[in-house]
Amino acid sequence: MARVRPHIGEGKVADYIPELGRVDPARFGFAVAAADGSVHTVGDTGVRFSMQSITKVFTLALVTQAGETHIWDRVHREPSGSAFNSLYQLEFENGVPRNPFINPGAIVVTDELLANTGDAFAALRGLLRAETGNPDLDADGVTARSELETGDRNRSLAYLMAGFGNMRNPVPEVLDHYFRQCSITISTEELARAGLLLARHGVRADGSRMIDRNAARRIMAIMLTCGTYDAAGEFAYRVGLPCKSGVGGGILAIVPGRYSVAAWGPGLDAKGNSVTGALALDTFTQVTNCSVF
Repeated sequence: MARVRPHIGEGKVADYIPELGRVDPARFGFAVAAADGSVHTVGDTGVRFSMQSITKVFTLALVTQAGETHIWDRVHREPSGSAFNSLYQLEFENGVPRNPFINPGAIVVTDELLANTGDAFAALRGLLRAETGNPDLDADGVTARSELETGDRNRSLAYLMAGFGNMRNPVPEVLDHYFRQCSITISTEELARAGLLLARHGVRADGSRMIDRNAARRIMAIMLTCGTYDAAGEFAYRVGLPCKSGVGGGILAIVPGRYSVAAWGPGLDAKGNSVTGALALDTFTQVTNCSVF
């Protein structure tokens, strides 16, 4: 906390989504959940924030249950090297997104989950409620409407993919689920608890297995290479853990077999990652030597 404190408030909140632009940038929370379920916290770990792209980890886990691999016919697993909402790259590559953690890839995953379950948002919300232990966890309606009203870029991505035959459901229906998915609010402590699904290599909070060990390993590999927008290399260098960030200011990091770590600071850097969250995770791995390298 001592290293992070002087930097609290740095960065820029994601004001291109109006509701996120109203978040107090002077907040910071950090939580570490151990594989045995114990949680250690510091800062504003009870304050709820918008999960945004962090939800993409959990929708991907849902569509890869029971060894399902159909999703990989529709989305690749490579870093994009471009903006997370790039239209040019998507058109150049015939409507197949580079990875499931950029916006078009996540829209495809939501589309697949909707086709599989009939209600993608409810499936995700149910999973997160169970893994956090919070039966009231839900989307924030104001944020969802804010995303809907400012989501033309995502509509363009989805219709472009539909034009290439890479959408299974009507675009407006998929985007309704996608916008609500991104608008789920969570606390730092709850996010750390939810991340234990991966830290335990696919075992849920109730002890049942949701995804097999190989599927969990592969999701974490994509988090490492693609989980922090166009800064994955920098995160691998500084943090050395699989991470997934969101423009709500949260970052989820996994120490396989040991810990799930959640950091939250609303101020973002130029790549869209939390300034204080990245610094806190960098400090954590230096102090603990918890790294996959």
